[in-house]
Amino acid sequence: AYLVFAIISSKIINESCWVCFATDEDDRAAEWVRPCRCRGSTKWVHQSCLQRWVDEKQRGNSTARVACPQCNAEYLIVFPKLGPVVYVLDLADRLISKAGPFAAAGIMVGSIYWTAVTYGAVTVMQVVGHKEGLDVMERADPLFLLIGLPTIPVMLILGKMIRWEEYVLRLWRKYSTKLQILNSIFPGLGCPVPRIPAEANPLADHVSATRILCGALVFPTIATIVGKLMFSSVNSNLQRTILGGIAFVAIKGAFKVYFKQQQYLRQAHRKILNFPEPEEA
Repeated sequence: AYLVFAIISSKIINESCWVCFATDEDDRAAEWVRPCRCRGSTKWVHQSCLQRWVDEKQRGNSTARVACPQCNAEYLIVFPKLGPVVYVLDLADRLISKAGPFAAAGIMVGSIYWTAVTYGAVTVMQVVGHKEGLDVMERADPLFLLIGLPTIPVMLILGKMIRWEEYVLRLWRKYSTKLQILNSIFPGLGCPVPRIPAEANPLADHVSATRILCGALVFPTIATIVGKLMFSSVNSNLQRTILGGIAFVAIKGAFKVYFKQQQYLRQAHRKILNFPEPEEA
């Protein structure tokens, strides 16, 4: 019996908390626990120290799982039984927490959808006229409006992403030497180049998403303004806006093709200079 008592006593004396490094002699009333498969100096830990360490790892989420940093054994955490009212409230809190992200995503999608519907309605009134646009939407089927109006900003954005200037520029570089009339109008565009510079991959060209979005959404307004300035003799608001949009796209595309070709020629005619020799004293 004395031998057994000595073994137990030596075991208790050797207990040391791996969190605060205190032994059983420092606090006789402390509660000890063996929460994992560890042996040796990391076998024992104070219940209170481990609770604080688990709180730091869970960061306010009491349902998060916590494991030992040494042996990776998951701690077995139990809670006292809840009353029926607290149980129902806890279950409702968990359901709301899980459904929250889906609800937020649904609200965001719904907000974007109704924003697109509103933008489509405003665009219709801007293109065909305020009164005419209201008459058109009043006579149209509600289902058609709910489907058709939000497609207006979507089609504008998709149309903005079509880079038709790149294809025109390729054809220009291929046949520019045969079009002497155009070369006389735009000097330098069709002249031979000493080398063909490496160009960036169009797919790797980082076009700003905000630039595409803003350009697409402001396009109806620009088309309306250009139509009023250039085609004021046209009585129909719709026809005038369509002609203004075509004219704006054509003029902008021509300037863009010219600018890109000038950049191409600048790269083709660049020179690398000799390294300057140091002057002799």
